[in-house]
Amino acid sequence: MKHVVSVSLGSSKRNHAVETEFLGEKFRIERIGTDGNWDEAINLIRRLDGKVDAFGMGGITLYIYAGNRRYIMRDAKKLLLEAKKTPIVDGGGIKNILERQSIERVAREGIVDFKGRRVLMVCGVDRLGMSQALSELSDQVVFGDLIYGLGIPIRIRSLKGLERLARVMAPIVVNLPFDSLYPTGSKQEVIIPKFAKYYYEADIIAGDFLYIRRYLPERLDGKMVITNTTTREDVELLRERGVKLLVTTTPEMEGRSFGTNVMEALLVSIIGKPVDRITEDDYRNLLRELDFRPGVVYLND
Repeated sequence: MKHVVSVSLGSSKRNHAVETEFLGEKFRIERIGTDGNWDEAINLIRRLDGKVDAFGMGGITLYIYAGNRRYIMRDAKKLLLEAKKTPIVDGGGIKNILERQSIERVAREGIVDFKGRRVLMVCGVDRLGMSQALSELSDQVVFGDLIYGLGIPIRIRSLKGLERLARVMAPIVVNLPFDSLYPTGSKQEVIIPKFAKYYYEADIIAGDFLYIRRYLPERLDGKMVITNTTTREDVELLRERGVKLLVTTTPEMEGRSFGTNVMEALLVSIIGKPVDRITEDDYRNLLRELDFRPGVVYLND
């Protein structure tokens, strides 16, 4: 049985493990949160290095994007360099492919009609594929990178605008402490209903779930949420707040969806090549064979 482990800077309350089968092979897939403790995350990677088949790097992203340019997060390299024997990935190798495909699929199958719908993408610089797909399907996309990433209440109303801003800001942002940009550890459990008006203006709220959750208003009646990783508790929270439809870009496994870092680690363990030799076509071909479907949950009528 192959063993895939996501070492996450996120809350340990979101831990999950499943045993499942893909392409006739058995896998144990595990997510281990370290509650924002960098030393614990580093020690966990050191302890499991060479003993598991692939690591996912959770609760942090390795790259942010400005158009086709990408910038590496300084803090993410701390974890990346600790794995000497076991391949380690952050999900970026498949995120842009899988999230684009998921959004195109729910549009094509009539699950979500994007035409004329107002979309709030809470943070676009770390999810290029999702940002591009949403911009192609809706002409009313607002990017909340300044609002939810830096606390500056200014809407970015186009993908080109986001790219221009990112080219200026990315070289600075990637050198900031990651904890100041993204909720880690116990911060993931706190909801601050700030900047709620941008949620209310939107028909569809999309992007990283922990950003969405952190600023979640009391009511989101009739809204649709398109995101990545949700637990059973997250799904119930959205149901209680009136969300109509939840789409997750990774498939549901025993009550929750895993992050793209886990799914990329899974693919790496199947492909069996060094990470730096895996091509985008390798990922595309395997994703086609696995036929991952987005998770679709109707929460309220």
